[in-house]
Amino acid sequence: MHSSVVRIQNVFGFFTTVAFVVAALIAASDLIAPRTPSANVALKDVQVVRGRPHYYSSKKEEYAVIKFSLSADLSSLFTWNTKQIFVYVSASWPNSTSTELTNEAVIWDTIITNPSADHLQNIGPVAMKKLIRSAKGKSIDPSRGKIELKNQKAKYQITAPTGKVAETDNVVLRVHYNVQPWVGILTWTPQIEFGSWKKIKGGVSKAFKLPPLKVKKEEKKE
Repeated sequence: MHSSVVRIQNVFGFFTTVAFVVAALIAASDLIAPRTPSANVALKDVQVVRGRPHYYSSKKEEYAVIKFSLSADLSSLFTWNTKQIFVYVSASWPNSTSTELTNEAVIWDTIITNPSADHLQNIGPVAMKKLIRSAKGKSIDPSRGKIELKNQKAKYQITAPTGKVAETDNVVLRVHYNVQPWVGILTWTPQIEFGSWKKIKGGVSKAFKLPPLKVKKEEKKE
């Protein structure tokens, strides 16, 4: 007869094996669910000024302040295994020293949680009550995957290592996302279509040029 310790080890080993198999099946179920996200992002206003883009900046430099509009439908990314979706908008432009590289900077981001993950939101009690009320009785709320922004000001400014960004040409805005599941691996915006997972439809703005440096009235007088 086996000792109690051996029996406990066997039970624990069997449990972990079953748990691993179940987790693998849950993660694999995401491959079956279709993903057909779409987005439309457009530039509304942009200015280039000189100053300290961050409170911790040690010197003045040129930075771009952007306003944009975003309409996105990411509801197909929500499944029973979706914990939350990290959505962000970036600005990219060609690298001046290499044709193979591009410069890219995130200008705005947000997190959309599944109703069952509302407790992870770092928001106030009033907003939390509204979230809980809207998600009552729902395992998935597809409306949370829809974003409508008008003349949204960027959270982060565009800067460059050289300290100069004025009159930069061929700048485009792009929409990206990262799906964070309860079980499985993180999946980023796909560059190729894989089975029922489609590339994001749209999600790229028209190319534009950053304007010249905006000179303050005091500097003009001098």
